[in-house]
Amino acid sequence: MSKGIKILVTNDDGFHAPGIQALTEVARQFGEVIKIAPDKPQSGMGHAITINSTLRIEKMSNADGYEAYQCTGTPVDCVKIALDVIMDEAPDLIVSGINHGSNASVNVIYSGTMSAALEGYIEGVPSIGFSLLDHSVDADFTAAKHFVHQVIEMVLSKEKLNFCLNVNIPNQPLDTIKGLKFCRQAHAKWQEEFDQRKDPSGRPYYWLTGHFVPFEEHEEDTDLYALQNGYVSIVPVNHDLTHFKTLDVLKGWME
Repeated sequence: MSKGIKILVTNDDGFHAPGIQALTEVARQFGEVIKIAPDKPQSGMGHAITINSTLRIEKMSNADGYEAYQCTGTPVDCVKIALDVIMDEAPDLIVSGINHGSNASVNVIYSGTMSAALEGYIEGVPSIGFSLLDHSVDADFTAAKHFVHQVIEMVLSKEKLNFCLNVNIPNQPLDTIKGLKFCRQAHAKWQEEFDQRKDPSGRPYYWLTGHFVPFEEHEEDTDLYALQNGYVSIVPVNHDLTHFKTLDVLKGWME
């Protein structure tokens, strides 16, 4: 354990999810850990925050010797309340995950895991979101823990920068993964399909389904290509949603 290093650990799958247990185990190898996570699964919450109801936090008893809290709010709420209420000073690093399922490409927009990391970045804390391409509750995190350790070690050994990294790990045995690959976010979308059903009273309701539609899966500089070819993808992401090419066009309208 490195003296003086403080790491905040969070997620969107909930306090008891196997992924955050794996992430906490790795983070504790680098310094003092404070864990805070939603008290229930919050996948797909994006950057939602709680403004119309109360927020509560509960300190959890933990025999492993680190502080741990459950929060009734969203992943972003967890980061906000940790930085503003629980911690006396900002941590050196915020890590979120390990998410059960991909957050590559456009999934970053919907992800509570990545929104928690982005919130840390907004607050000036280097942050990383980790995801494993396996939705199963009994997913094997052996390879994921190896690369989480590698990424955290790399980040803490370099000059201090404020960033948010979106790290996705293939669902493959450790010895088949080729390594880390820095890349850009691939262009893709979800094609929604609303399944109409009826409740016992005969009234219609809808269940959101759909499928993922990639547009750049063969572009070698993208996260989707990296993952499909056995690499861990690392994409630096930003909360600034300005589309600069369109901005240049719009400025031309005024000339």
